[in-house]
Amino acid sequence: MTPRVLVMGRKPGIVEAVHEKFGPQPVTWAEAGTEVDILKALQGYPDIRLAAMGAGLDDETRGRLIAVIAAARPDVTIHLKDRASGPGGMAEFVVKLISTFLTNEAAA
Repeated sequence: MTPRVLVMGRKPGIVEAVHEKFGPQPVTWAEAGTEVDILKALQGYPDIRLAAMGAGLDDETRGRLIAVIAAARPDVTIHLKDRASGPGGMAEFVVKLISTFLTNEAAA
């Protein structure tokens, strides 16, 4: 089973942006504003190993979503994108997570 990244944010086009810039990648989108979407993704994809959260979310929302993910799937590591790189940096952030963490896990 190929490990997968759950990508959360306010802009649903990020999965397509990742694929356009870097080719097919194991990513799944969830609207970060709704806990229901995130829980559905976590339940629907048992191969999710990482969660990447966009920087466009306020800190209160980020904290709430971290708690939801940690309670539902303690095996998933959660990574927060910095705000300095702006919205254009999300695709690169996701691919760096994949190459740093998931490539090694898939090879093991």
